[in-house]
Amino acid sequence: MTDTDLDQEKKYTMRALIFSGIGAIAATVLVLEMMGKIVHTENKDARVLGEFSAIHVALDETFRMSPRPSELHAVCMAGYLGVSSDTDPHMRALLIDYRNRGVKCAELAMPAMPQPPGPYRWQQADQEEGSASE
Repeated sequence: MTDTDLDQEKKYTMRALIFSGIGAIAATVLVLEMMGKIVHTENKDARVLGEFSAIHVALDETFRMSPRPSELHAVCMAGYLGVSSDTDPHMRALLIDYRNRGVKCAELAMPAMPQPPGPYRWQQADQEEGSASE
């Protein structure tokens, strides 16, 4: 093969192929948006507001927890455990498990929070790190 044969084989540069690929993707998204095939939800009920972890705590077991309170508090809504925001009064969500089943709760009128049965201990994460640096 001669140099003229290689020049004739290379009809498109790499830059032109990249730009045409990006242009094709952009045009596809634009056409799908104009046809209404891309759905944008404005419904706050359909989105995940946060993820929570449950910690199993046995008697005489130490666990770590941040000393700072979250901006959420638990509420019992129609017999199911929910979370409500301290900063946004309109944000309320139900806690569900991995199968979309609600976590039940009982609305009890208690004068004060009872202490947990047994010697549960928790360490504040910030205090533990601070004591290590001293």
